[in-house]
Amino acid sequence: MRLENKVALVSGGARGIGAAITKILAHEGAKVVIGDVLVDAGQKTAAEINDAGGECVFVQLDVTSEAAWNSAVGEAVSRFGKLDILVNNAGVTSRGMIEDISVDDWTRVMDVNVKGGFLGTKASIPLMRANGGGSIVNISSGAAIAPQPNTSGAYSASKGAVRIFTKSTAIQYAGENIRCNSVHPGPVETDMLNLSREDDTELATMKARVPLGRFGSAEDIAYGVLYLASDESSFVTGSELVIDGGRTAQ
Repeated sequence: MRLENKVALVSGGARGIGAAITKILAHEGAKVVIGDVLVDAGQKTAAEINDAGGECVFVQLDVTSEAAWNSAVGEAVSRFGKLDILVNNAGVTSRGMIEDISVDDWTRVMDVNVKGGFLGTKASIPLMRANGGGSIVNISSGAAIAPQPNTSGAYSASKGAVRIFTKSTAIQYAGENIRCNSVHPGPVETDMLNLSREDDTELATMKARVPLGRFGSAEDIAYGVLYLASDESSFVTGSELVIDGGRTAQ
């Protein structure tokens, strides 16, 4: 198995892309901690992994809280003895042109998408250092590279910040064998995609912009995360893995 004897913490791991990431990491041998505000969904995903023979626990995690992050990484060490992998996946989106975005909505998106990843990274680095290294995978977006016309300015700005924060982390901690990479999904068939679009026409327009002619699946993204989390990517840090069906190549 590709992650045997590894311990991973996945924020936003209760459903969607996060749940797919969690399940694939566990399937490949990692012991996994799910951190999420969605208690019922998180416990359900953890139970499914355990029923399938994996090892997974759920912790309630508000990624905007430093104390909550310290508790979550502490749970990983308490249950499994260490932390090798952090996946900063938790995120929110928004809608509207720049003139329509409220200050409260801007702050909410930045707090979850940017501050959340910063706090998770800050809490995890000392544990990875003690373990001789580790892998941090930040879920950014194709919108950090080439936003679509209707992409929220708050969302694209937050994911752009994740993109650059990833590179800063990679450079600062490469000497301690702590790698950090970002994943940039295109449109993926999840609840977030459907809830954030107005109608089928808008979805069809989005799909038409993808050269491969389809939306991605959560598993498409999860397999990319698996590679970056594993020792197979031991010479990869500060990179951007784009998984978008070719959208940003145009």
